[in-house]
Amino acid sequence: MRKRGWLISSGLLSALAVIGISACGGGNDNGGGGGGQQGGTATVLMGTAPDFLDPGESYTTQGAEADWIAYTPLLTYRHEAGDAGGQLIPGLATALPTVSADGKTYTLTLRKGLVYSNGQPVKASDFPYTIERSIKLNWGGKSFFTDNIAGAEAYDKGDADSISGITADDATGKITIQLPKPYGAFANVLAYPSAGLVPSGTPMTNLSNNPPPGVGAYMITDVVPNRSFTMVKNPHFAALNIPDIPKGNLDKIEVTVESNTQTEAQKVLNNQADNFDAGDTLPPSVVPQVNSQASDRFEPVTIPSVFMFFMNTTLPPFNNELARQAVATAIDRPALQRLASGFLKPACFLVPEGIVGHPADAPCPYGDVNGHGDIAKAQQMVQQSGTAGQSVTVWGENRSPRKEYVDYYADLLNKIGYKATPKIISDATYFSTIGNDKTGAQTGFDDWIQDFPNPSDFFFLVDAKSIQPVNNENFSHANDPHIQQQLAKLNPVPTTKLDSVASDWENLAVYQSQKIYELVYGSEAVPKFMSDRIDFDTAVLHPVYFNDWSTWSLK
Repeated sequence: MRKRGWLISSGLLSALAVIGISACGGGNDNGGGGGGQQGGTATVLMGTAPDFLDPGESYTTQGAEADWIAYTPLLTYRHEAGDAGGQLIPGLATALPTVSADGKTYTLTLRKGLVYSNGQPVKASDFPYTIERSIKLNWGGKSFFTDNIAGAEAYDKGDADSISGITADDATGKITIQLPKPYGAFANVLAYPSAGLVPSGTPMTNLSNNPPPGVGAYMITDVVPNRSFTMVKNPHFAALNIPDIPKGNLDKIEVTVESNTQTEAQKVLNNQADNFDAGDTLPPSVVPQVNSQASDRFEPVTIPSVFMFFMNTTLPPFNNELARQAVATAIDRPALQRLASGFLKPACFLVPEGIVGHPADAPCPYGDVNGHGDIAKAQQMVQQSGTAGQSVTVWGENRSPRKEYVDYYADLLNKIGYKATPKIISDATYFSTIGNDKTGAQTGFDDWIQDFPNPSDFFFLVDAKSIQPVNNENFSHANDPHIQQQLAKLNPVPTTKLDSVASDWENLAVYQSQKIYELVYGSEAVPKFMSDRIDFDTAVLHPVYFNDWSTWSLK
């Protein structure tokens, strides 16, 4: 997912200590939700507007924060922090799926008596409609559906009027899903907010400005595009009594987009707003104040993530492998760490720490992960590649420190022999812009926060099957036969058996870093930073969806 706990690693703690941040002991971050004080309104600041609020289109953490608690899928995740938050639980289904011995048939049963936020009954047949709608809307992750549900690809191409691999019985609530081949993380696919049920007949158009009814603790209302929206309690949800899913304590959550991180942080520090966007980075100038004035309501939380620069392998100069290697030789990861106020830990592999398949003992193929890069050697490599002097547009977002990452990157490209120019655009439209084939983006900022704790989720970024003309997530347009061969072998392995193929995933991660389709430079710690109005100890910062507003309560 574009945008984003685990315990802080010792290396990152050291970096934070250098700039004067101490990780607060923090609370238990349990998934209470419903046991706190009832009522009231919280004010949330987002540094970047959600890409979409329609669950059939959204694929950023900002959109998912809202959609996760408004559109419950058949399966979902525990509303807890840390490793527990990555555990699948039944959502609208009565239980986790029954899976056939060959791994290709998943059977679930819809809970009885469910209703949408508008009071309309939920039907089993709403599930296939929801999946079909997300496909037709070109959701950025739709290949998770089209590759792994029989008949979904034919539906996507217009060769079928429905998805043949899904059957749903409204009378019994039974839902059966046929897979063309086993996929070990398919249960996680069913937990995407884009699989969160909406009523059959919901228009197959972007409804972000007036999101459709859902089944969740809250409803999305009063949308002002790219500026604000409001979450209000769903009056029908509490009576459904779905186990392990919070009913919500707050009556209302008012969300406002504040792109200036300095202003955003200062407002939370001064208790003028209740939450700093966990997808943003605290400005260095505010860090000492947070440390001295708000240590009891601030905690950096490390999550499985990768920050990187994509290189489009279909366009010059980065269709040249030696050119990509030159950039990897020159990059200075500690310099990028400093731009992130120490909230970035240098890294070079697509599978991050905390995920099976991370090559913990392998060195970076080019340069030293904690080194400063070799400019002179990179200059020679650029000359040898025959790409010296070529023009390069470096795409980036406007918010800090992402803009600074791109400014650094463009300067680096100039130093090693290119004519690079930053192209900074609106945060809200960034990923959809570079994910559109017509843009022809050569290179630029990229990031990925786990959708689910499986290396296949990260390799989605360089999987040829995830390339699509709009809402593309494979920005490098990588189509490597070795990667495709290995994914065909590794993707079917169930999540419960990942340890048996850990070394294969590690080797693939090293291979990717040699080919440099994505130039990984770090993973991040995200800030859990709140006003003193919010019960910090029970508010969950979720490892997949960040701030879980359904667990918040006022003191």
